[in-house]
Amino acid sequence: MGSSELLIVLDRESGTSLQQQVCDQVTVLVRSGQLRPGDSVPASRELALQLGVSRTVVTRAYELLRAHGILTARRGSGTRVAGLAGGAKAGVRRAVPAALAPQPPRSTDEGHSLWQPWEPAPTYRPGTALDFRHGTPALADFPVTRWLQSLQEAYGRADAAALGYGPAEGSPRLRTEIATLVRQSRALDASVGRIMVTGGATQAMDILVRMLVKPGDVVVIEDPSHTVLRQVFGCSEATVVPVPVDEQGLRVGDIDACVRAQGHDPARVRLVYVTPSHQFPTGFIMSEERRRALLDWAYERGATILEDDYHNEFTFTAERLPALAAARHRDTVVYVGSFSKTLFPALRIGYAILPPHLVQPFLGVKWITDRLTPTVDQDALAHFIATGAYTRHISRMTRLYRQRRSRLIEVLLEHFGSEVRISGEAAGLHILVTLTGTRGATEAEIARRAAGRGVRIYPASGYFVRELPDEPTFLVGYAALTTARITEGVALLAAVVREVRDASAARIPPG
Repeated sequence: MGSSELLIVLDRESGTSLQQQVCDQVTVLVRSGQLRPGDSVPASRELALQLGVSRTVVTRAYELLRAHGILTARRGSGTRVAGLAGGAKAGVRRAVPAALAPQPPRSTDEGHSLWQPWEPAPTYRPGTALDFRHGTPALADFPVTRWLQSLQEAYGRADAAALGYGPAEGSPRLRTEIATLVRQSRALDASVGRIMVTGGATQAMDILVRMLVKPGDVVVIEDPSHTVLRQVFGCSEATVVPVPVDEQGLRVGDIDACVRAQGHDPARVRLVYVTPSHQFPTGFIMSEERRRALLDWAYERGATILEDDYHNEFTFTAERLPALAAARHRDTVVYVGSFSKTLFPALRIGYAILPPHLVQPFLGVKWITDRLTPTVDQDALAHFIATGAYTRHISRMTRLYRQRRSRLIEVLLEHFGSEVRISGEAAGLHILVTLTGTRGATEAEIARRAAGRGVRIYPASGYFVRELPDEPTFLVGYAALTTARITEGVALLAAVVREVRDASAARIPPG
């Protein structure tokens, strides 16, 4: 990858300094394999001109990157990406495996990519860029007035107990409503006593890691998967082993071989993380056969399956499989859900449905870490669900998202025809888009040029641990964009791809 193709997109309204943004994004490019050992990066003066910032911003970012061993500088050869430890070959398109075994952060770890998000900071300001960010719901369409009524009801009936330190397991009202929701929508019949309310799904995962995983144990994750998971599980001092997925979901038959390849006994696997309803980021749905195989494998090994059922509410096909936890799993599955995507992320309410033997250990850790999730907000959510407002909102959003998803797929096919591959269209709030026939163009170059046209798209390579995509692949969210904006954004993207393709063709000699 040449230095002229370096993708840096600065957000001048972000609370993060420009210097830190440059440092973070260069580190992400290195760890995703888009910048490889030995690649040169632009001179500080050149990059400063490209970004429209002072040279001092870039110089200090480069200094921090050199201090962390990301870049190296020698007189006469400029600034380059540092080599990999152990003599790894620079030409192999693999992500840097060090991200799977981090050390806990210290106060001096500022700028380490492991503790930063993969994407730039999200922006929810309408009317700016055409932002195809994944995971952002249609916040402009949230029924704020109806939600305020539930808040008023909750505060109006709040007593001293509700305003004080409530139960660590969560509001009884909300847990009762969650039990009804998952029974009706996911075929999961769980007693209220097994339902724990958390500060979003991520807290539930963090608590489970603290409970179940010890140094020397193994955590299995899907490959590809979200970078946040590698951060959460990597903090445990366990070995995090990525196992590939295909169109049927996690390749259960490959787990033992992948674990042994990293020098570990499969019997040390304590946790297996899966997204069976809509694999992140591919969107594949785990088949019945793979589900049965995974349940059997986990029971035989004494491992726990962590089922993240994100986006399960938004499904666009007639067939819908129940939750993995709804099967006879012999207490091997923990089910995790959240209201962040169905309502709004700032609510920060998620939940875990646990096998009976994990309830007390889970409560013990939650009591220590944060004592409780705000009780009155939980009661407001319980009221919102009980009055039918939640179901009406989900129904309305499903219709809206179906329209936006259909328009996105339609306009992609209009502009790219046979030169686009799409996966994940059956559910969720994003699709995975692969652009073929780009003749050597990189994700970074396409994303950089698209940003110049006011279109923000997000390369998918950073979510892959072992083998990166062979062709430019992007995670394309659509939930927060109107159909008109989607149409405009894809048209601009198509123009960018034609421009990049022509430029690449001009660089490649004939024959």
